Amino acid sequence: MASGGTIPGAPTEHRGLSYWMERVLKELAQVRTSPDANAVHDLRVALRRCRSLAAVMEEVDPDAAWPEMRKLGRKLFRQLGELRDTQVLEDWVKKLGSAGDPVLERLLGHLGEAESEERDAGLRAAAKFDENAWKEHERTLRGRVRIIPLNSRVAESLALERMMAAKELHLHALRTEKPEPWHALRIGVKRFRYTVEALLPELYEKWGEDLKHVQDLLGEVHDLDVLSETVKRVAAESPEEVRAAWQERIAAERHARLEEYRQLCMGPGNLWQVWKEGLPGERQLEEAALARLRATARALDAAGGKSLQVAQLAMRIYDRLGEAEAGAAFKNRNTRKVMRAAARLHGIGAGLHAKPAHKAARKFLRGLPVPVGWNEEEWELLALVVRYHRGEEPKAKHKAYARLDKEEREGVCAMAGVLRLARVLRKIGVASGKDLKAERTESAFILRVPGLEDTEASAAKVAAGKHLLETCLERPLIVRPAPLLAKILELPRVEESVPPAAAASD
Repeated sequence: MASGGTIPGAPTEHRGLSYWMERVLKELAQVRTSPDANAVHDLRVALRRCRSLAAVMEEVDPDAAWPEMRKLGRKLFRQLGELRDTQVLEDWVKKLGSAGDPVLERLLGHLGEAESEERDAGLRAAAKFDENAWKEHERTLRGRVRIIPLNSRVAESLALERMMAAKELHLHALRTEKPEPWHALRIGVKRFRYTVEALLPELYEKWGEDLKHVQDLLGEVHDLDVLSETVKRVAAESPEEVRAAWQERIAAERHARLEEYRQLCMGPGNLWQVWKEGLPGERQLEEAALARLRATARALDAAGGKSLQVAQLAMRIYDRLGEAEAGAAFKNRNTRKVMRAAARLHGIGAGLHAKPAHKAARKFLRGLPVPVGWNEEEWELLALVVRYHRGEEPKAKHKAYARLDKEEREGVCAMAGVLRLARVLRKIGVASGKDLKAERTESAFILRVPGLEDTEASAAKVAAGKHLLETCLERPLIVRPAPLLAKILELPRVEESVPPAAAASD
């Protein structure tokens, strides 16, 4: 049996947010007692996992506890990072130096002084760390983290975004030997790795070793770049040939790691290809992105079931009008993608605690990263549809709306108009869009809605709710109750032997 009581080959137990937040407190106690290299490293690892997961969750769930948790750990994380970097550089200096080397002695002296100062600063930061606030955040966030189910489409979408961002950094780094792009790539790979580890444990079982190895290679490249600059600064007065020898050894170690990275990450069957194939492909991008947006809706939508009813009604109206040839805005595939997302997200303003809610919702959406499979133009349309699904109708004087071309303005009005009508129908008692029908006549569109009450009060509310949509259709939209099913089928009179309640239920 392997150490720790695990069975060789068995899946590793997933370590979630609560595990790592509790681990921070345990490692914190160790650092306060003895801030050696291992203790510092372990505390930084635990803090990094908490902060990395919080950064992912903030893109889906804007609850204030996520940035507060990250902020709480930021100063300690950074202060320990400086200490950890110095400790790592000391290891490199000892590895690359030799006895009697004047540069070796200068470097060890410089790093020793820095380590002493940074250890004291790290201990001060550890002493000031607010454990009670950390525990309070853990209690709040242990439930909110479930907004993104493990191994779900939402998790895949977020991992794919980070993989694609890191892949862009990979392509940029390959074009140069300069340190900055390779450092940026290291950060990108790290974000991708921690997202997979936190949210896709099944994939991490397959990819974990490779992800860690690639991150380690790039981390050592960064360490060597820092060491190179340190040698230039600290050993500036040493003989040139001695300094040159150090730079040659550093360059050789750096080159070896970059070559290993290239062998792993370039050519047929490279790791980037493996990772891409394990995440949603082109045909799955829309559903993956929509799953991500649904998670945001769950996090923010205070109305819950009511908003879901509106979303279902809206999509049924939209699709039936498309079948009735209501116009280009109802037939375009990309527009339908925006409509689906807007229908699911229209209620998020309620959870933002800002007024007016629909304007706050647009601002929030514009601040999010554009999901994979979307472009900036589609994302702006989505934000505007959510903005105009209630309140003042879009006008030419509204700057964001005025910047759209004619087709885009028609699309915003059509989608927002559908949502306005769906909200009114739900408010007056229409619970489902099932069996809703639309037809086109020479002079109007007729929408037949099951469950709609034929009263003056309902008619007045529907008239207000359909106004924006009607302007897009360029002809009247007549909303009527759907005929009773029995009348349509012209069912025979119920036999007297059948109880009235049973007849009604049929």
